[in-house]
Amino acid sequence: MECPFGLLSLIEKQKVPLQSVEVELQVKDHVATVISTLNYQNKEDNPVEAVFVFPLPGDAAVCHFSAKIGQTHIVAELKEKQQAREEYDDALSSGQLALLLEESEQSPDIFSLSVGSLPPGESASIRLEYVIELTVEADEGLRFCLPAVLNPRYQPQGSEAPGLPVSSIPTSEVPYSLSFSVRVSSNRPVSKIESKCSMEPLQYLNSDQTEATVKLAAGHKFDRDVELLIYYKDAHQPSAVVEAGQDSAEPGTLMGDPVVMASFHHDFPESVRSSASSCGEFVLLLDRSGSMDSPMADSDHLTRIDSAKETLLLLMKSLPMGCYFNIYSFGDHFEHLFQKSVRYSQRTMRQALKKVEEMSADLGGTEILEPLQHIYGQHCIPGQPRQLFVFTDGEVSNTKNILDLVKENSGSHRCFSFGIGPGASSALVNGMAKEGGGHAQFITDNDRMQPKVMQSLRFALQPPVGDISVTWDLPKGVTVNVLSPPIQSVFQGQRSVIFAQLTGQSLQTVEGSLTVKYSVAGHPCQSQLSFSLKPADMDSCTDSPTLHRLAALTQIRWLEMEERGCDGEQSDSVKQKLVEVSVQSGVSSAFTAFIAVDQSNDRVIKGPMVHPELFADLYLKSSLFFFGDDDLFGSKNIFRRIYSSIRKRVLARSRDSSKPQREDPLLQLVSLQEACGRWLLDPALVVILGKTRQEVKKTKPGKVTKEVWATVLALIWLHSCKLEAKEEWELVAMKAVLWLQTQKVASMSDCVEAGNTLLCCNVQKDTLGL
Repeated sequence: MECPFGLLSLIEKQKVPLQSVEVELQVKDHVATVISTLNYQNKEDNPVEAVFVFPLPGDAAVCHFSAKIGQTHIVAELKEKQQAREEYDDALSSGQLALLLEESEQSPDIFSLSVGSLPPGESASIRLEYVIELTVEADEGLRFCLPAVLNPRYQPQGSEAPGLPVSSIPTSEVPYSLSFSVRVSSNRPVSKIESKCSMEPLQYLNSDQTEATVKLAAGHKFDRDVELLIYYKDAHQPSAVVEAGQDSAEPGTLMGDPVVMASFHHDFPESVRSSASSCGEFVLLLDRSGSMDSPMADSDHLTRIDSAKETLLLLMKSLPMGCYFNIYSFGDHFEHLFQKSVRYSQRTMRQALKKVEEMSADLGGTEILEPLQHIYGQHCIPGQPRQLFVFTDGEVSNTKNILDLVKENSGSHRCFSFGIGPGASSALVNGMAKEGGGHAQFITDNDRMQPKVMQSLRFALQPPVGDISVTWDLPKGVTVNVLSPPIQSVFQGQRSVIFAQLTGQSLQTVEGSLTVKYSVAGHPCQSQLSFSLKPADMDSCTDSPTLHRLAALTQIRWLEMEERGCDGEQSDSVKQKLVEVSVQSGVSSAFTAFIAVDQSNDRVIKGPMVHPELFADLYLKSSLFFFGDDDLFGSKNIFRRIYSSIRKRVLARSRDSSKPQREDPLLQLVSLQEACGRWLLDPALVVILGKTRQEVKKTKPGKVTKEVWATVLALIWLHSCKLEAKEEWELVAMKAVLWLQTQKVASMSDCVEAGNTLLCCNVQKDTLGL
């Protein structure tokens, strides 16, 4: 089993200078502050320069960087990137200890840390702090993910290389460890905290259970993402928090004025919620690069491509009659099933599923830009809103080019993206959904992909929301500067967050209100929130302007997108404003970097600088070794298909053929459903039901057709045997019910009763929706 690349580090003879990682997570409602301490030691006989490349969430606001070298404490300053690099080089040439932290210009979820002139035998502790808004999952949990790995990012041919050569060593030989502690506080009780990593028992700190702590169990190996799900009671109530400006900052500036963070939970009218669109053009784009052949976590048999194919089966069966669809797949080139999107029918669905079954991860690299350009180049079908579903493990380096393209075409489609496996780029997956007005999902560890994709399909089937407006009602003398980009999309049950800067003298005792209005399927909707303008106390744990930094990051990302769409003087002007916001707020951007230099006169370091070879830790199972995409696929196209073919055969031999392959009765049942929603009385269906053909035939009511009988039995089986997976088959069942309603069966009650008797169930007719 191959795991993606992890923390990159400069090492000599496998002596990794990173010793341990300590992470403290402080969660306040929907916002998290993450404080990481990385401990290093130079075991060489000469000063060493080390570079560590590591992942952070793409929507994290990096706001603090400092180091403790021996007894010396150095706090980094945020400066324009080129200036910071020049100061770093000057310090190294003068023999001074220097540190440089910078964000990748191609992908905002990759950071590099340069530690220069670390003296022989010296230890260093690097402290890194960032804040992040937590995403809300389908089950109302707040998701936090600490990335443990940095997948090799596929570099498209003809583009500039990242510039970091990579070799490989086993994770078992990397000696650094991880400690991880969590503190959660909210105005609402904390229901539970879940993780697929081993955690110590949750401890409440007060009687009303609004504060709690938990720690990662001892012995955790940092070879996978650490993912948490935090659950509050009544988590979807609208809320607004005002944070006071900093006394040290000038009034009228972002950091000097109060900032408000307003959160809304959207609730459509019942008539809209109960109806689903029967039209749309659904374009499915599947990653078939070599990395998609990696097994899902804790599975020796199910690979990422296998899981994606199973999900496409369920997705195809759930599409409504009357829609259009097409399937694209990509690697170093792309393929499409049809020349243009076709109407959904039994024939086209069967043709598509046959093609999906034949798919494998055999297309080499991960060039997603070209298929997207082809998709956007196709004319939209009148009356059929385009919905793009993208499945990828997110291993690309040209993230910003992709996001620019999605944004450029945001008026013609909605984009729903899925990051598969640990290490999927949050910047790519979240960014595509954000710029495309859709929704992002991540499938990690033992997650089933199907329920998350079905949630996104339900969103896609919701009618588009239009006429979105935000209105502020504030007292006289108070003005507002909205820092968030305009709301582009609204979905039933989802959350919208707005950041704004408040200016004025009357902010201590009065109230204000905020109203979000929109129309959906001809129905006017609105959400209104009243809140106190009195600033809340600053976070007592971190003593830092958390909301200001998130607001600054929101503005920075907005300006970065604006800058990439400008030319010449306009681009320079936007970049200047971006750097100004970044430096004033202390939040890193693509055009700034943190620089720290030890100015002590008595710490000039002598001796030749050691520039060790760059390695990446790679978890290997048994004696199998596979190159990452960047190792093999950079420009050696001739080897791509040879590599994929050999890899597939080796993986097949490595799996224990004596173990039964994964067979999911639910997917088997779904695979038998026809496009119109009905089931045929097929022998395979009888086997799934656990009955004989004679039993099924004998108990069929006389006035009911075989197709109606089979469909009713399938519905009863779903409701009685797979109720826990209802979110996966709900749309499939809805199609079946709609088909049954067209059959006008007079004796439906007798049919349901006979089905219950045969299957030894007690599912009511109303429960089936009949």
